[in-house]
Amino acid sequence: MADKTILIIGTYDTKNDELEYMVERVTAMGGAALTMDVSVLGDPQKPTDYSKHDVARAGGSSIQAAIDGGDENTAMQIMARGASALVASLHGEGKFDGVVALGGTMGTDLALDVCRALPLGVPKYVVSTVSFSPLIPPERLSSDIQMILWAGGLYGLNSICKSSLSQAAGAVLGAARAVQKPDGKKPIVGMTALGTSCLSYQKILKPELEKRGFEVAVFHATGMGGMAFESIAADGGFACVMDFALPELGNLLAGSVVNGGKDRLLNAGRAGIPQIVAPGCLDLIDFAGWQEIPARYQDRPFHEHNRLIKSSGLNGEERRETAREMAARLSQGTAPVHVLMPARGVEEWDREGGPAHDPDAFAEFLDEMRKVFSTPVRYEEIDCHINDAAFAARALAVFDAWLADGTIGKL
Repeated sequence: MADKTILIIGTYDTKNDELEYMVERVTAMGGAALTMDVSVLGDPQKPTDYSKHDVARAGGSSIQAAIDGGDENTAMQIMARGASALVASLHGEGKFDGVVALGGTMGTDLALDVCRALPLGVPKYVVSTVSFSPLIPPERLSSDIQMILWAGGLYGLNSICKSSLSQAAGAVLGAARAVQKPDGKKPIVGMTALGTSCLSYQKILKPELEKRGFEVAVFHATGMGGMAFESIAADGGFACVMDFALPELGNLLAGSVVNGGKDRLLNAGRAGIPQIVAPGCLDLIDFAGWQEIPARYQDRPFHEHNRLIKSSGLNGEERRETAREMAARLSQGTAPVHVLMPARGVEEWDREGGPAHDPDAFAEFLDEMRKVFSTPVRYEEIDCHINDAAFAARALAVFDAWLADGTIGKL
């Protein structure tokens, strides 16, 4: 008996041999395979477990409608909606343990939607000719997606592309066997942070929250971490959030690629999750290490963290804008929101003598923060730096008060 079942998705009219090769590899390793055809015009060499007609119907449409749409983009979006709905339904019924999808740009576009339809902990692999390409915007990626470049595989099997296909087959089956999915035994506090050279409150807060019976998941606020944080919050996966690292919001407003998506700082509130929030690192704009710093930022305080990421300071008016946007987003929450403003600085490099120290711009930010928050959001200023023990102590006091009055529930 096969121990795990892998769902294999692709356009079987044009990639039948490649998809069947992955079926063979999965079954050769003791797994079982289900197949799903997402093609439109042609047919597979043999019937798949879920046909293209099943897929189109699951999306409330039909193959004929996809054909009549008149272009491949319209057709593939019909199939993407159907595949996402069908995959979510099949997973809910326990039909498979992991999924692998194969494609060029068309198949990858569909595969990204399919992966986002599945919860955290379900192994999801995409074999693509455009893996890791700038064609794929970060917001299309699900929180635990895995990708492998389909090298030399655009048309037909060969020894080069078999290397990618066989690795993907082994990886998804191995992941399905090895994964420890979130078990829900302890409520989770979602926390955002950066490395401890910049933000360090997590070192104090994590063990204290664990003593109170909570798990603590700390997300690296460098774009993908914020997206994962928002995705889990949107699904109600946290009992409370301590969202203390917000550079992704400032980056979003400034047009940097190092952002956490357009819904940053929104999903916890929409899901009714209590939020304790602070503007950690909301004084900087981050750039990818390979980017040239735009001319308008070159006269600012600057910090080159490593070869992957570097930062320039925001000026006073830009910081006022981030404060206003922070308030606008938090005001939409349906559960209590407590904003903690450390009045002596919001990241390690803005201390006096540090590379991001700009007291005039920080004073403007502080002034705007005092103006923009109103009921039901509670704003509290603390006479400390965000990395001081006093900040962590006050955050913990707010948490404890909410725990005592039932705002934060324990399972």
